[in-house]
Amino acid sequence: MSRNRTRAESGLRDLSDAQRADPLFVQSVERAMTVLSSFHHADGPMSLSEVAKTAGIDRSAAQRMVHTLRTLGYVQRDAGGHGFLPGIRLLDHTLDTLRLDPLVRRATPVLQELRKATRERVDLSLFDDLRVLYAVRLQTKRQMFYTTLVGHSVPTFCSSGGWAILSKLPDPQVADILARSDKRPFTPETITDPTALMAEVQKARQAGYAIACNQILSGEIAAGFPVMDTHGNPIAAIHIAGSLSEWSDADYAQRVVPLGQEAARAISQY
Repeated sequence: MSRNRTRAESGLRDLSDAQRADPLFVQSVERAMTVLSSFHHADGPMSLSEVAKTAGIDRSAAQRMVHTLRTLGYVQRDAGGHGFLPGIRLLDHTLDTLRLDPLVRRATPVLQELRKATRERVDLSLFDDLRVLYAVRLQTKRQMFYTTLVGHSVPTFCSSGGWAILSKLPDPQVADILARSDKRPFTPETITDPTALMAEVQKARQAGYAIACNQILSGEIAAGFPVMDTHGNPIAAIHIAGSLSEWSDADYAQRVVPLGQEAARAISQY
């Protein structure tokens, strides 16, 4: 499948005419953010024409936006001079997002202890409609480049954390998310049939956690645990990921589920 897998689509991107007509809405800010967002699925430096096409603006507007953002340090030329890349100053905003997020601050020490106890990869993902977005990533012996990066995201419909989150939502909302999801498979075993997906959500609802095998990566088994806010809504999930070459489904569940559930309870605010 030809897809940049560093992030999945959020599904919450289209603005209404009424939102854009709001007198407090600044369209030039929207255009600047659209230019920055054009790098989301890039595999390397982007030319000015590619930025314009992806952002949906003309080349002249893209040139002005890129020049301004480059002057401010939010866009940079790549070392070979072949195009443009996101600038280093964007990392300041990533740091601000993570250090000021109460959930991330509360969860981090809990997740560190969870990784020590399980000796497997532990992640915290934030619920963002059609995707779950990784905010904390604690690695073990098995590392792939994209799995070390905060900001990587995977579809809600086929991830263990996504199933765990969906299990805490009413069926009509689950059906809506599944219907809007891009259900192209990541592996030959990725479940894409809506009826089968609803069955996995129901299974997670009854168990209180989700187990997903070979859904995002072949050979991976992952357990997902929902994290709730003070109103009883799912806002995030803990993922514990292992290898099917080392674990059976039953043994993995027996090992990590009690630990994952305890961590999710400690982080949740219900």
